[in-house]
Amino acid sequence: MTTGEPPAAAFFEPLGDGGFAATPATAGPWSPEFQHAGPVSALLGRAFERHDPGAGGRIGRVTVEILGPVPVAPLRVTTRTVRPGKRVALLEGELTHDDRPVARATAWRIAAAPDGFDPIDNAPQPPPLPESSPAPFAGWAGVNADGYLSAMEWRLVRGSFARPGPGEVWARAKIPLVAGEPDTPLVRTLVLADSASGVGSELDFARWLVINTDLTLALHRDPVGEWLFMSARLQASPGGSALAESTLADPSGQCGRGLQTLLVDTRA
Repeated sequence: MTTGEPPAAAFFEPLGDGGFAATPATAGPWSPEFQHAGPVSALLGRAFERHDPGAGGRIGRVTVEILGPVPVAPLRVTTRTVRPGKRVALLEGELTHDDRPVARATAWRIAAAPDGFDPIDNAPQPPPLPESSPAPFAGWAGVNADGYLSAMEWRLVRGSFARPGPGEVWARAKIPLVAGEPDTPLVRTLVLADSASGVGSELDFARWLVINTDLTLALHRDPVGEWLFMSARLQASPGGSALAESTLADPSGQCGRGLQTLLVDTRA
């Protein structure tokens, strides 16, 4: 296990005509063959931002449905407008591998609030960004830290990936989502948002199989800067399932929330 330099210069290489080649940097913590859902979600978010760019507005909410393990392999992304509108529009996107759907998503594009609108902020300020952090994956047996985890920079505030309990972390991507282009605020947030189930998990991964089926990210404003703060926690019940909830912030304050539905089962 290493957590040094990222294994590629970007999460995806563009192939043209909606195609993207996934690099080893997309690989998740469970296997080098399957992607972490962060880059997958961000690729769909990028497509939503580029869909009908003349329509104006901003992406305020994205929900990603993960249809199965997404291979570290070429993907194709398509988008369409489901409900057009000047103030609100509903968009739909799909990721396929060899013509097989691997993820679907919807997004609300919402007109920006007027400039004279007085901001409302009831959220606490995030803690300061630490100057350094101990090894975030120390003690996490069997983890594949040479993909997505090493393509991100992590500075722990509370908890760790290897120790059950709510967690708080500052993080940023070391590489862009797509080679040759800067990341937008939405893309940067989606790259991180799916990590809430790991940052805030209170389940022993060695004992329990934990798989998130979806990710919903809602942003009331676009975050500023590379670093994002995540505070994450998990709720679970026997006979039910689990929910991972997160709040997301930049250095000036909270900007949105995330939610994941999780399958919990015994490991074979």
